Amino acid sequence: MNTIVVGLQWGDEGKGKIVDYLMEDADVVVRSQGGQNAGHTVITNGKKYVLHLLPSGILWDGKQNVIGNGVVLDPIGLVAEIQKVEAQGVKVTPEKLLISDRAHIVLPFHKELDVARELALGDQKIGTTKRGIGPTYADKINRSGFRAADLLKPDYFREQLPRRVADANEVLKKFDLPTFHADEVADAVLQAFERLKPHISDAIPTLHSAWKSGKTILFEGAQGSLLDVDFGTFPFVTSSNTTSGGCCTGSGLPPNAIQRVIGVCKAYTTRVGSGPFPTVDEGLSEYLHNLGREFGATTGRPRGCGWLDTVLLRYACMINGVTGLAITNLDGLDEYETLKICTAYDIDGATVSLPPSDRSAWDRAVPIYEELPGWKCDTTACRTYAELPTNAKAYLNRFAELCDAPVAFVGVGPDRVQTIIA
Repeated sequence: MNTIVVGLQWGDEGKGKIVDYLMEDADVVVRSQGGQNAGHTVITNGKKYVLHLLPSGILWDGKQNVIGNGVVLDPIGLVAEIQKVEAQGVKVTPEKLLISDRAHIVLPFHKELDVARELALGDQKIGTTKRGIGPTYADKINRSGFRAADLLKPDYFREQLPRRVADANEVLKKFDLPTFHADEVADAVLQAFERLKPHISDAIPTLHSAWKSGKTILFEGAQGSLLDVDFGTFPFVTSSNTTSGGCCTGSGLPPNAIQRVIGVCKAYTTRVGSGPFPTVDEGLSEYLHNLGREFGATTGRPRGCGWLDTVLLRYACMINGVTGLAITNLDGLDEYETLKICTAYDIDGATVSLPPSDRSAWDRAVPIYEELPGWKCDTTACRTYAELPTNAKAYLNRFAELCDAPVAFVGVGPDRVQTIIA
């Protein structure tokens, strides 16, 4: 069964753990969008791995990992990431990792252009990770970017690069940001790319061969549905399609290759960066931060935390075609006496059950809550659904009812074994 694992909130839902859990029965794992702005934390056998561009299947032997054409690839960053996981005992070989030759390349000046864009927006800034993702996707759409295939021809890359560097420098000078020399950029990028060259190939025949031969393919989404450039809380979104449809356009596999969509979400809501967050709660944020939870894997920034928002989740389940929910971090609510679930918004006196597309309406959205009793006991040792406290199961049942999707998995801790099949 080929499966898409997609985030249903603003990212950071625990997708890496769910992908890692499902990898046991998979042959191939595919990253199809995003870039080094993604941060997947996987804890297995007591060892912690933080992945950004590498698919989570890289931690397994005998699995094919693919970085698809929809990903924007930072060669320097990826080499550093490979070196880090190899130092932890993980082998990254050409047989284990395939990189699409159609993937667009993040260049060093893209990161500074990211900074410039945020400075230009002032108090309306998006809150990006400043990893150069947006400017790289912009070059892709403007048809002026470089793809991995172009770096396989170093002379062509060196010939075309000065014009792009000059254009970038014009923007950077306006903000007193560092400028770049084309030769230095080319040297740094091509030096890193030497490590990656054995991994570069046309990924589409490999993926179609795997599909046609009956191998199990797992798609690992990055970021979350509410950051989708079309369906998210625009303009406070990322630059790619983070929903299930992006897995097809970002890999080259068609929709009829997919049988299951697992939507990952926390038992509460979190957000990093700017943008609307109707259910944010300072008390819950402080509580979770004091537990050492909810700090970004990519930036280390503390995440804003709030009560479960099923207005957003209901919508995310619709646009992704979710066939099962993977609810993580249930144990984060273990000590609460009373839990809140947002079932709708009040916007100008109207009850709204789906998120608005009008950006100004978010400023007037007031969450409508219902309350459920907490369970006030430790769930981290639970290994079956039946072992969960009665009130925890009632919370999950209401969760599923409001989202119109069944619960498939429940996470009660960061380790692989702390995943319950519902």
